[in-house]
Amino acid sequence: MRTLSPALAAHVAGEATTLCRCWSLTRRDGAVLGFTDHDRDLSFDSTLFRANAGLEAAEAGSELGFATSGGEVLGALAASGLNEQDLSRGLYDDARVALWLVNWADSSQRTLLETGFVGEVKRSDMNFTAEVRGLGKAFDEERGRLYTASCSADLGDVRCGVMPGSSAATVAATDGRLSLTAPALSGYADGYFGGGRLVFSAGSNTGFATEIRSHRDDGGAVVLQLWQAAPQPIVVGDVFTAQAGCDKRFTTCRNKFGNGVNFRGFPHLPGNDFIIGGAGADDPGAGPFDGGSLFL
Repeated sequence: MRTLSPALAAHVAGEATTLCRCWSLTRRDGAVLGFTDHDRDLSFDSTLFRANAGLEAAEAGSELGFATSGGEVLGALAASGLNEQDLSRGLYDDARVALWLVNWADSSQRTLLETGFVGEVKRSDMNFTAEVRGLGKAFDEERGRLYTASCSADLGDVRCGVMPGSSAATVAATDGRLSLTAPALSGYADGYFGGGRLVFSAGSNTGFATEIRSHRDDGGAVVLQLWQAAPQPIVVGDVFTAQAGCDKRFTTCRNKFGNGVNFRGFPHLPGNDFIIGGAGADDPGAGPFDGGSLFL
């Protein structure tokens, strides 16, 4: 239940109203953008809500209990701060959204209708549709630790404890989308950057980050394949940094990073074949499960 201020309640109860909706969008980097469906800019809470964004609410829904609610917002990729390149770079992923009902004749008369987070964004030509997920989405996410043979930490986070360095390089050849060649990385073994992270630091894709699909040496030329195409065509001379990748196996953690003591998986967990073998197996006590040391 929402409680309106006396002034706003009196205005809503009147015969004619001057109401509009305003959205504030707070990105993960702290940047705040404001939009409104009114025909003039509005300002409150130190935020300018621009009227030339072309935003409008498509639909909204609510659910009982902890079910995830939300809605959609339609808009145009206009010069109001939203553009396709920033959306492609992920700058708006999981951004925080606040929706206000405002009396545009007196913006002090307003009430907060909804808060949530940006979910899936669909783009077509110069338009976009952004899914707004309610706060209940936090209860719909899987949490807790899983008992798996692979590591549950991410390379470089607090639980991992390793701080892998980044190597800077320049694009020497590329197909413009998913493949690039960087001779500066020739000192690393095949696969060293596979599964790692690449971030462009100069060029038209500056700030764009993606995972490295594969890393191989092709006759002295180091070739990197990316999982995601860059928003703008990659060109020769673009500068990027590449971070080592980790396949989350114990041998990789121990041999590649010397971090076996912090491994967050269970590498000696019996697999399905051992479990379903049962007592009828030829020698169920043989191999790594004979009761002896796992480290000799």
